Amino acid sequence: MSLRFIDWVWQVKGSLTLAPGQSSDDVFDKLDPLFQQKGTSHERTNDALVFHKKDQAAQDEMSVFDSGILKIDKGGAVPVLRYRLTSRILLFCFLAPLLFFGIGQLTIAMGKFDKLPTAADIAEKKEAAAKMGKMPLNPIDQALGAPAPEKPGKDRADKLGGDDKKPSPTPAYVFAAIFAVLYIVGRVLEGHLVKTLFKRRLNTG
Repeated sequence: MSLRFIDWVWQVKGSLTLAPGQSSDDVFDKLDPLFQQKGTSHERTNDALVFHKKDQAAQDEMSVFDSGILKIDKGGAVPVLRYRLTSRILLFCFLAPLLFFGIGQLTIAMGKFDKLPTAADIAEKKEAAAKMGKMPLNPIDQALGAPAPEKPGKDRADKLGGDDKKPSPTPAYVFAAIFAVLYIVGRVLEGHLVKTLFKRRLNTG
């Protein structure tokens, strides 16, 4: 399967209509401060700009994106700036819910087979229950008319072997939901923010 069918997961694409007659140099000169940040390298040609970021600072207005390409399309009546930006953070937030959901399912599967009672455990429970049922009443208790001890029921006999709590998949599902929300919000928000950022830079001066 070609990556172009799924690259929307980690890429943000968009376009901006430029002012009629606005040159490529003018456009990239106004956007240039965005690519002069620490950890950012870029290469500029006549109608395109390619950038890469490494260990970008949090103060970088485009720190979410690791690389991208900006092109000026002059084929129409007015020039259009088209961009395609790649983000590893978006990819991580997309994959994280799948990972945690898988962990939750694995926890459920393991819980079904974990700590199953062995034959020895069952025999020990039965023996303990039988002994409790045969315990004679103390003479003093008999004189006072105390009732005979009840035989342990099923629940009580089960408790003799311990009351270990099974692992719960809930934490994994909670993390899956958190990262799913982060991805959806980030995917929409970052696309809006970067478009607003480019528009604000191009409208300066």
